[in-house]
Amino acid sequence: MSMIPDAMNAIEIAEPGGPQALRPARRPVPVPANDQILIRIAYAGVNRPDVLQRQGAYRAPPGASDLPGLEAAGEVVGLGAGVTRWRKGDRVTALLPGGGYAEYAVCHQDHALPVPQGLTLQQAACLPETAFTVWSTVVMRGGLRAGERFLVHGGSSGIGTMAIQIAHSLGARVFATAGSPEKCAACAELGATAINYRDQDFVAALTEQGGADLILDMVGGSYIPRNIKALADDGRLVFIAFLDGAKAELNFAQIMLRRLTVTGATLRPQSDLAKAAIAAELRDRLWPKVESGAVRVLIDSEFALTDAAQAHRRMESSEHIGKIVLRVAGD
Repeated sequence: MSMIPDAMNAIEIAEPGGPQALRPARRPVPVPANDQILIRIAYAGVNRPDVLQRQGAYRAPPGASDLPGLEAAGEVVGLGAGVTRWRKGDRVTALLPGGGYAEYAVCHQDHALPVPQGLTLQQAACLPETAFTVWSTVVMRGGLRAGERFLVHGGSSGIGTMAIQIAHSLGARVFATAGSPEKCAACAELGATAINYRDQDFVAALTEQGGADLILDMVGGSYIPRNIKALADDGRLVFIAFLDGAKAELNFAQIMLRRLTVTGATLRPQSDLAKAAIAAELRDRLWPKVESGAVRVLIDSEFALTDAAQAHRRMESSEHIGKIVLRVAGD
């Protein structure tokens, strides 16, 4: 630990508000606790929960850093007591409890994964939040199987592009909604039948195909009853966010008569053990797909750490295709 400085550069949330609420700060370098590793960050991913946290709508869980940032890649430079999985100098990509918008961050040793062979640290930093979320909801919770029809909303987002590729690699028939010809083209290139929600009805499109066996939704609001209509009998609907609101009027008789399953999950509040179980599945089942090129990282744009506010403006514009990443130190 002698080569590690006492303080680091970081981006903090001055107060709940717009992108201008993100400001540079000097913070103490965190010290890894039992079973934790300290990572010198090269790149950090930007995600919707970061925006919600900045707005004051997504508080950090107890014990987590108040700094935004849920994923990063870099080098292990410190080991807490009980760490056996990693050594100093290892290159990792990690799901963080918070604190990614900084030069250093800590995480549980079981929530870090080796950088997939062939990927840069920039690419690796864009994997954890989307991979953990999609794999745990689409595969582990949703039970997607080969030959099933899968629909993901927001197909050109970081979550969407990952969901399309994972579902396609599992042999599912993939459908994705997006809001422009360019975004639809990106979804199609990844293996999805793209539905432009501005001039197409996704309910009609899926009904013509027999309905969706599994839907991954991050929109909510008016999409909730439409999702129910778009499901096939015995279909499953998984919510991971509610960008259009969490309330809707719903006929629950349809759920009963058609034997539908409606569920949902958020990643950040789950236990260390639950996240470790997801990480183990990613290492064994998804990382080989990443290393083979069957699943790849799509990067929309890169910003310097000090330009985090611009990165958030890009996120909130919804013009991005794929992931937005912050350069902290580089490869």
